[in-house]
Amino acid sequence: MSTVTTTDLDGAVESAAAHLYVWALKDIPQDLRDALAAAAGTETSVPGQRVLQTILRNVDVAEEEKNLVCQDTGIAVYYCRVGEHFPLHPARIYAALKEGTERATVEHPLRSNTVHTLTRENTGQNVGYRIPIVHWAFIPDWDGLDVKCVPKGSGSENMSFLKMCVPADGVRGIKEFVLDSIVGAGGKPCPPGIVGVGIGGSADYAMHLAKEAIARPVGTRNEDPLVAQLERELKDLLNETGIGPMGLGGDVTVLSVHVEHADTHMTLNPVAVNYQCWAARRASAHISADGTIEYERDA
Repeated sequence: MSTVTTTDLDGAVESAAAHLYVWALKDIPQDLRDALAAAAGTETSVPGQRVLQTILRNVDVAEEEKNLVCQDTGIAVYYCRVGEHFPLHPARIYAALKEGTERATVEHPLRSNTVHTLTRENTGQNVGYRIPIVHWAFIPDWDGLDVKCVPKGSGSENMSFLKMCVPADGVRGIKEFVLDSIVGAGGKPCPPGIVGVGIGGSADYAMHLAKEAIARPVGTRNEDPLVAQLERELKDLLNETGIGPMGLGGDVTVLSVHVEHADTHMTLNPVAVNYQCWAARRASAHISADGTIEYERDA
């Protein structure tokens, strides 16, 4: 953890975003490193073992050379927990996050990925209309700001799935859909990675929950014991598919399965799946009301 203090609150948020975006792309968290090493320790397939050893070497080289873990710098996605007494309005927080994202892209430099949806013309330095993407949570009786950056590459993001299951399908229906989704994805999302599953709410909220799930540290369990049990069962089920690292066959298809849920309408049963590739990049910062920034690698 490192700490920086500034009296310019807009500048603090901008600097935090610029640092987090690059940091997440270069330095993957320890829990992910441990999970990849554990996978290499159990993988019995020769091709799978070779893939995992290459991934681990890739992580080491990126750290040694202070370079990117993957060439796909993704879309910058931020999760913000804003205290009700934090002095900066969310509109100004968003503007600072956008400036920070652009600054990181120019100063590193990073590949610029953002394009207009229809013309496919580049829209800027990893910024554009409604980009970066920011998810908000507002916390009562608090004056701080937590920012988590989760860059999302296209390989894993393209393997996103949503199904409005029938309530009568129950847990079995949820498992079947997740299984079908991951088997269908095969090696495209660069396994082994983290599978995020969102259950309940509405169609759009289920996908939001699935993406929230992939941003959790590897192996953390949902507080609801029934949901935690589903996470364990899904992980075992998916690792029995034999898809293996990079889809070349093997014992380890997923490092973890994380499930987030919300209550829903009695006639709804939305289920969403979002895949995070092996380079499950994330980095976090806490910004105090006085402009002090504390960076946390593994949150």
